[in-house]
Parts: sequence; C-alpha cells; structure tokens
Amino acid sequence: MRDLLSLERYSTFLFVTVMAVVTLLLSFWYTWVIFPFFAFAILTIVGIRDMRQTRHSILRNYPVLGHLRFLFEAIRPEIRQYLIENDQDEQPFSREQRSLVYQRAKGAEDKRPFGTQEKVYEAGYSWLTHSVQPVHFSDTDFRVMIGGPDCKKPYSASLYNISAMSFGSLSANAIKALNTGAKLGGFAQDTGEGGISRYHREPGGDLIYEIGSGYFGCRNDDGTFSPEKFAEQAADDQVKMIELKLSQGAKPGHGGMLPASKITEEIAEARHIPMGVDCVSPAAHSAFSSPRELMRFIAQLRDLSGGKPVGFKLCIGHRREFMCMVKAMLETGIIPDFIVVDGTEGGTGAAPLEFANHVGMPMIEGLTFVHNTLRGAGIRDHVKVGAAGKLVSAFDIARALSLGADWCNSARGYMFSIGCIQAQACHTNHCPVGVATQDPLRQKALNVENKSQRVARFHANTLKALGEIAGAAGLNDPSGFLPYHFMTRRGDGQMTEANDVYNYLPIGFLLDDSGEHTVYRERWARASADSFAPPEART
Repeated sequence: MRDLLSLERYSTFLFVTVMAVVTLLLSFWYTWVIFPFFAFAILTIVGIRDMRQTRHSILRNYPVLGHLRFLFEAIRPEIRQYLIENDQDEQPFSREQRSLVYQRAKGAEDKRPFGTQEKVYEAGYSWLTHSVQPVHFSDTDFRVMIGGPDCKKPYSASLYNISAMSFGSLSANAIKALNTGAKLGGFAQDTGEGGISRYHREPGGDLIYEIGSGYFGCRNDDGTFSPEKFAEQAADDQVKMIELKLSQGAKPGHGGMLPASKITEEIAEARHIPMGVDCVSPAAHSAFSSPRELMRFIAQLRDLSGGKPVGFKLCIGHRREFMCMVKAMLETGIIPDFIVVDGTEGGTGAAPLEFANHVGMPMIEGLTFVHNTLRGAGIRDHVKVGAAGKLVSAFDIARALSLGADWCNSARGYMFSIGCIQAQACHTNHCPVGVATQDPLRQKALNVENKSQRVARFHANTLKALGEIAGAAGLNDPSGFLPYHFMTRRGDGQMTEANDVYNYLPIGFLLDDSGEHTVYRERWARASADSFAPPEART
C-alpha cells in the first residue's frame, strides 16, 4: 500500500522523467522532438531538486506537481480580486491569518500596504485603543509564574505556548519540530492526552503533561489511573506542569477510540497500551465523579509530581458545574495552580459536525465566566488562567489577556508554523505536508531542523508584535491589558467598550448578600461541592 501511495504522490515526476527518456530516444529519429525533450528534462531536474530540498514539505511529497500550489498562490491576488474571494473569506482560518503565521515563522516581511481590509463600520469590528505616550520594549520574552501556595516547583511560563496535540494525531516529525522549536524559544509544548512519546523527549523542550480520561502513560491494564506510573512520568525534569483534561474545545463531552489497526508500536509505547486492541478514551474520568473528588485528585497529582503545578483544562458547558468545582475549592481548601479555558472554536481534534459547530462555549464568553467566578469566590489571585481558541496574532493574545487570561496557548497557529496548509485532511492520514499523519512516507517530507527554526521564530515574532501593541497602548507589560482597552462596533453602528459587556465583577461578590449579578448568583445557589448534578436530580 505504501508503494502505491508513493507512486501516486510521485506520478507527475515519474511521468515527466519517462517522457524525458522517451523523447530523448525519439530525437535520434525526429530532430524536432529535441525541444520536448529539453522541457521534460528540465521538469525532471526540478523534481529531483524538489525531493532533495528541505524547506517545503509539499514539494518533497509532490515533486513538480507541488509547484502548482505556489503558482496559484502567486496569481491568487488577481484571481481573488476579480473572480473569487477576499483575504477574510476562508474558514476556519482566513488566508490573511495563515499568511501572517507563515511570514512570522519564516522571518519574512509581515507588514501590508494600502490600509486595512476590515470593514471598520460594520458590526463586530474590534480595535485597540492606543496612547499618545507609547512605551518601547527592548525585551519581549514575556512570562508568567504559575504555581499557587501549595506548589513547590512553580514554572515560569511564556505568555504564548503550544496547545495540546497528541503524538498519533500529529506525526513524529511534527512533534519533534514543535518540541525542538519550544526548546529553542524557551516556551512549553502541551503533550495532548496521548502521553509523552520518544519524540517529545528527544529535543528536551519544556512539556506540559496532559492527562485525559484514558490516562495514557499512567494507566493500569484496565484503563484506570496508576499513581505509580504517573509519579514515574511526572518525575522527569522535562515535565514542568500537569494538566488534567476535563474537556476540549473540538469535541467537549465526547470520548474517542483509536482503532487497533492504527496503533503503531510507538503509539503503544507512549500510551502504555497493548498492540492489537482498540484504544478507548472514555467521555468521563473514572478517577473522580464529584467536585470534591476532583479536587482531591488534583491534590494527589500535585503530591505525586513532587509539587509541580497542577491544573485542569475545560471548555465551559453547564456554568453551574464549573461553580461546583469552585465551591469544592473553597470547601476543601485544595485550589488548582491553573485552569486552561478552551473555546469551542478550538479544533485540532477531528469531531462530529454537531460537536464542532454547536457544542461548548466560545472562548471569550468562557474565559470571562471563569475569570469572574474566581473573582466572585475571592480566589482569583491563587489561580492562573490560560486561554486557547484560534489565537494566532498578537491582537488575539492581547484581547484574551484583557478578558482575564494570564497566558495563551495555540495549536493550529503552531501547526501553520511547521507547514500546515489547512488541507483539512487531518483525520484521513493523508496530510499532504506530513504534519497530521502517521504515514512514514508523507511525514518524512517535514524537515525537523528547518521547521523547528520556524516554530521558534513564529513564537518570538508574535511576542515582539505583542510588545509593540502593548507599548502602543501605553502599557509597561502585556498583563496590563484590561477590557476598556478594546472597542467593538455594535449592531446599531455605535461603538462600545468591551468593558461594557465583558467587565470584571467585584472580588468576593458571590460570598456577600447583595442582590447584584443575578446570572452568576442564581447558578452559584444551585451549585454544590458534593455533586455535579442539578439540585432536582440529587438524591
């Protein structure tokens, strides 16, 4: 099968090579055939060069034929201007967004001429308010210290890290390129729930070890959590934080299964699962079933890890359920070191259409709710909050910081930095650039050395841009962004501050007797530290 795939990918190159040989032979009888021979010979040389170069994965996988993509990219502005679309039309990421990542990853010019293409007088347009006294940053390595009072080994994290993507969903070369880039740039890579693979370990970059409901890498034979195996994994100095995945933006509340036919020896090694057996990720965890048990499990993970920062990731669903967790924090005294809010717009994982489109809360609303609930409970200062969900530009990061995030993660942004072209074939094993595939022939096209440099440059240039817009707002640090720094055009054409919609609520408001903020108070009254179920369903 692999040989057939190889022939399919190299079909154009093989055709021009055969035609070069045929026309060369025919030229001995028909002199005019020498001209087609030169044409096919040149294309053959181009194909050989494509397979030997390391900059473009698409050309290594599709010699000769791959040049059509770059040709269409070159003439696309004219085609788009007169016939098809503008830079904002494509989904889920526009060409403008992807081009920004590519340019910053390559260290190329990321400026644009002729003014904005945004429709600044239409509803939904957002902008940053700036200062007449801008600030200049000489150092844009912005960081945040993560670790609460019970954490013995706090971690100084970058403000922009690689979000959760597992080995198995991404190729070995993609994982190595991302982790090598993280090592070069001094930031962290989230392992995803697929465990810590050899490709995470080889480069030595900082890791956030994500534990999902399958407990991959720290599970017993029956799929339950193994404290001994977890302690062994967490003891690695490369592991800086532990993230318990409750749900993800791509498919919140949905489990998954990796068929036995897709499980390789390397995947089995990373996940600690047997070969030849379907690998199931349940929708719910087996290690806990109530808010109190969740907090006790977090305390156990912190103790087993030797005091490393431990937190959880979720996409907000029932808001009352998150309040159940916060009540459990107050009543047990066990407070996680961090919470990562994933928006439903996050989506590296393949998901049923209904889940991808209509399940889970978008990041902005979810982040605002988490931030204000923690403020209302009086524990916001004890918990750092991360945000994830289509954050690829400095403006995206700045807006998330203004709504309460302490740092941001990105998955698809970093995928673009290693060559993803948004082919949306991630779940087919036919990724044309070797990013999201386990096919060794396809992933071989992704050159780790070249792509890791792009990862590091994308991170550095994005933080540089963040420093520039923070300075333009007159701030001494990006952490100073607040909702009032951002304006939005309403449906009636008027402008409004983000503070009018996503404002910070008073510290401790959920603990006093005032009648304000009823949306929060009504859910808080229905929340219980003993159960995730609503009051009417509790026994």
